Amino acid sequence: MSFKVAFIGAGSIGFTRTLLRDLLAVPEFRDIEVAFTDINEHNLEMVTELCQRDIDHNGLSIRIQATMDRRAAVKDAKYVMNVVRIGGLEAFEQDVEIPLQYGIDQCVGDTLCAGGIMYGQRGIPAVLEFCRDIREVADPACIMLNYANPNAMITWACNEYGGVPTIGLCHGVQHGHQQIAEVLGLEQDEVDIVCAGINHQTWYIQVRHDGRDMTGQLLAAFESHPEYSRTEKVRIDMLRRFGYFSTESNGHLSEYVPWYRKRPDEIVKWIDLGKWIDGETGGYLRVCREGRNWFEVDFPNWMKEPPKEYKAAERSQEHGSYIVEGLETGRVYRGHFNVVNDGAITNLPADCVVEVPGYVDANGVNIPIVGDLPLGCAAVCSASVWVQRLSVEAAVAGDDQLLRQAMLMDPLIAAVCNPPEVWQLVDDMLVAQEQWLPQYAEAIAEAKERAATEPRIPVQENYRGAARLEEKTVEDMAKDREEASRNAGTADKG
Repeated sequence: MSFKVAFIGAGSIGFTRTLLRDLLAVPEFRDIEVAFTDINEHNLEMVTELCQRDIDHNGLSIRIQATMDRRAAVKDAKYVMNVVRIGGLEAFEQDVEIPLQYGIDQCVGDTLCAGGIMYGQRGIPAVLEFCRDIREVADPACIMLNYANPNAMITWACNEYGGVPTIGLCHGVQHGHQQIAEVLGLEQDEVDIVCAGINHQTWYIQVRHDGRDMTGQLLAAFESHPEYSRTEKVRIDMLRRFGYFSTESNGHLSEYVPWYRKRPDEIVKWIDLGKWIDGETGGYLRVCREGRNWFEVDFPNWMKEPPKEYKAAERSQEHGSYIVEGLETGRVYRGHFNVVNDGAITNLPADCVVEVPGYVDANGVNIPIVGDLPLGCAAVCSASVWVQRLSVEAAVAGDDQLLRQAMLMDPLIAAVCNPPEVWQLVDDMLVAQEQWLPQYAEAIAEAKERAATEPRIPVQENYRGAARLEEKTVEDMAKDREEASRNAGTADKG
């Protein structure tokens, strides 16, 4: 088989390398074309060198087309992998630090809350430009596989406004599936699950083993687990109160709802500082910064390590390669995908993006009808869907009123800030991120005028959050190189 796969944002070294390995482990894909593009030439060179070495080691004749010209990369592509982080770590730092001055304490800040909303304002105009290029120069049947966050917002915008069929992909369902199997004392393939909701707020509405429903056993199993009873307190509490386990990590989930991060003295009761994903203030920002610093220093050593083997046993659980394999070979794949709802979940809006089971084969991507979510689960998701809708429409139109309303309606922001504070927060974020927000030029000028002429509401300028850890130096990380490389690889997405 011969077709072209393009990676936009390929400079995310660890993630791009994993997705490429997954693809090239498929025997029929030994002759495909691969293109990498990124706006950072140095990162592009590193990932290309590393991945080309893997390709050569596995005896394939593929030569990666690495280019700073995005249109050249997507020209004739049948599949586009989107793994970008618009604004990079500079904007990501602002997504975390500016809201923190208002008491909005985020662990990640890439899906909802102030950070996720602003990430969407930067990302949506950019991916709509990607869509324009795909429409104009890619294969007419091109599909975009979106790994970029905020996943639901990006996927929503591409399908609604981009004119490119787009599927959002995430590994949260797989990770939660592993945890469920572990607490039940089973292997992952012994537990059959159905998960449904919205990205990062997806619920395991069916958990079965040998035909028996195990949902009612999960709470006791998690509460008695020696690790998860300590590290997953938010998820366990949500399971206790809503009856269903949720996909996302303790730290992620804690910032999507209004109950667990609104009072600094209570945050530490719900989180654990053993791993960043368990709730650390700015935890993902810290490990991303550490990871990028580590790549810069340690990259020569990566080139000395054994190349990756393109074997079926080495494939990750990321959905991307399996979707392409199903469409191209006809082999059936079942996964959980982010798609336009269109009635799959009957008590969420038809036009929103939901994460639901899907089947892939040569006939396409097919989504069964899930039906109604349990009412409480649907209510949690519905609150976030309206924040997503407001955010998408704001980003497309450059409408700062809708942006302010999105912030005002966000569950955690609403638990912490009053309306005047939200209005000033939006002004601060718009001004700080001006270089990535061309659609807000008029609103930014007005925000600057207000900042110069109107009294400011006092903020906590030096506040570091309720549970902040210090960023490790390269010297600190060098003491455990294996752990540093593993951490960098898992954090390096987009």
